[in-house]
Amino acid sequence: QVQLVESGGGLVQAGGSLRLSCAASGRTFSSYAMAWFRQAPGKEREAVAAISWSGGSTYYVDSVKGRFTISRDNAKNTVHLQMNSLNAEDTAVYYCAADLNMGRLTGSNWSRFTNYDYWGQGTQVTVSA
Repeated sequence: QVQLVESGGGLVQAGGSLRLSCAASGRTFSSYAMAWFRQAPGKEREAVAAISWSGGSTYYVDSVKGRFTISRDNAKNTVHLQMNSLNAEDTAVYYCAADLNMGRLTGSNWSRFTNYDYWGQGTQVTVSA
């Protein structure tokens, strides 16, 4: 069983920054690929970024490239999403997700929500214009 708890969401003005964190339980966190998804009102859940178990590979949706950075600290069982230059289109509930299938994450499958075994409850990010 893996529990994921997100934090760091909030209200920010356009152009501002936020740093989301996801704390994970489980002794084998360092073997999980991790990802951030988001869901805006009336829209489908969208993959935002993912990071391999080692941190050596990262993937981003085009709309956040150059603005968001995903990172992980395996010693602290945490994954982060640094979000800069935020705009109104980034407003959504952000979810942390864990893929327990070590080595599965690739550039072609990282955004498939069905690959992820555990999900957090989400944290709201609201960007005001």
